[in-house]
Amino acid sequence: MTPRPSAGVGALYLHVPFCVRRCRYCDFSTAATRHDDPLMAAYASSLENLVEEARELGFLAECQTAYLGGGTPTMLGAKSLSSLVSAVRSASSVCELSFEANPESLTVEVLGATVASGATRVSIGVQSFDDRELRGLGRVHTAGLASDRVAAAVASGLDVSLDLMCGIPFQTPESWHKSLAQAVELGVGHVSCYPLMIEAGTPLERMCESGEVPWPSDDTEADDMEAALDVLESAGYSRYEVASYAQPGKRCQHNIAYWTGVPYLGLGVSAASMLSLPEYEALRAVVSSLPAPSDGAWRFRLTSSDDVRAYARARSLAELSFEVEQMTETEAMAEDLMLAARMTDGIPTALQARARHVLGEDRVGVCFSALIGNGFLVAADCGSLVPTKKGWLLGNELYGPLWNLASEG
Repeated sequence: MTPRPSAGVGALYLHVPFCVRRCRYCDFSTAATRHDDPLMAAYASSLENLVEEARELGFLAECQTAYLGGGTPTMLGAKSLSSLVSAVRSASSVCELSFEANPESLTVEVLGATVASGATRVSIGVQSFDDRELRGLGRVHTAGLASDRVAAAVASGLDVSLDLMCGIPFQTPESWHKSLAQAVELGVGHVSCYPLMIEAGTPLERMCESGEVPWPSDDTEADDMEAALDVLESAGYSRYEVASYAQPGKRCQHNIAYWTGVPYLGLGVSAASMLSLPEYEALRAVVSSLPAPSDGAWRFRLTSSDDVRAYARARSLAELSFEVEQMTETEAMAEDLMLAARMTDGIPTALQARARHVLGEDRVGVCFSALIGNGFLVAADCGSLVPTKKGWLLGNELYGPLWNLASEG
């Protein structure tokens, strides 16, 4: 009999790799897919079976959040997407169940079905409310359709988050302000603002290389992120992470799990998992191809290495393949410090104390003192070390020294 985990994961991620068209900037694990492609239904059905097996093995007993990302989960359509949501709801007692959507496939039917099946939150990839900017990114939807679909999502009763992107081709300070203002006007509870990243091998990189569009400017992106802070905070949103803003009670608990070291299980093409030793050993009892833990291994990062057709055929976790990175306690602690520094809550006193114990009092003390002295961190009244405006704008100079604690000695 397969042993049950001594501790389950706190979060579940399911990756849905289908899109109507790949955007020019995209380097995610996605593929353009016909709406009538039967592969999508087979893939979703396979994920349902894997989620149920994870429940039977006890992995989801303590799971608090679930997130269906992509790709475009709404490409599955109302029937398959709601069935997948129902499977997650039946297999766990999550308090937050999110799915990603693009405006062109967030239909009335999809909204009604996902609400009825137990979803609580939708994250909509709007990116911009300017048609020229959307065309520059290779997005399918228009600004008008985005506004219409966001309004419908808000009316559905789901908690609604928008993704907006700055530093994109043809964007101006005025159009960026307009996109931010439109998000506020639509009444969403959460907004994520990301600078455009030009990834190697993407069509947008080739367009930048040829001079068809300009390379993004670090200075412009910094100004845009400052503008986002001003607009959103004046409208009642609070920044709780470097790129994330929420109305009271509307923070994304799933993302907070990623930033606070909560173990999570990822299923689907290229999905990532982060497990501590008990969860890893329990998964290894099912997936025999996983390597044995190395001496001193403390944290395990897994990436699914099966393609979409293999996933669509899979009927058991035992059939899956993963790439595995094993981290020492020192590396895990440095990672936790770095991720905590992305949040307004900062590095809490309990984490500081654990870091001093694991990494060494002197090393941690010197690092913290330097970051405070250089204006990247400041001590809050509660004792937490929180990032300053300078720390967020010059993130590499804040996160780098914390991560380097993993290798210094």
